[in-house]
Parts: sequence; structure tokens; C-alpha cells
Amino acid sequence: MAVKFEKMGEGSYMLDIQGYVCPHPQMYTKKGLEKLKQGDTLEVVFDNPSSGESIAAMCQANGDQILSQEKETGKSTMRWQIRKG
Repeated sequence: MAVKFEKMGEGSYMLDIQGYVCPHPQMYTKKGLEKLKQGDTLEVVFDNPSSGESIAAMCQANGDQILSQEKETGKSTMRWQIRKG
């Protein structure tokens, strides 16, 4: 189980934090967003449902915008697109 952070394209990044439980997904998301420039997007892939609440609260507090929230059918995996504010 390793955190995976990679550039997907210009201004677009992906953070895979599946397998981690609170508070780690929020902490890794925060660190990932800190590496981005304003307006860049980060796709966060996680599988701990309770982490969604803390990530959403953190984004709201920091002025980051959640563009989309998807849950994979039949799985606990979630994919959120976040734009750095």
C-alpha cells in the first residue's frame, strides 16, 4: 500500500490513496493540493467513505472546489475532482 501521486497532463494530477483510513486520506490530499498551482485539478481516488466528509470540509475551509464526486459501481472506491482555489 503506497500513496501514488502523478501528473496526468498540464495542470492535472492524480492522487491514489486507496487502503488508507482517517486521518491519512485528508492529510495526503492536503499535501497533494499544496504541490499544485491555483486552478490546477487533483483527482483523488480513495476507498474510505468517512474520509469524504473530512476532505470536503478541508476543501471548503481552504477555498478549493470539488468539481465532481463519483463512486465506482459495486465498489467502495471514490473518485473526486478537486480544483485548487
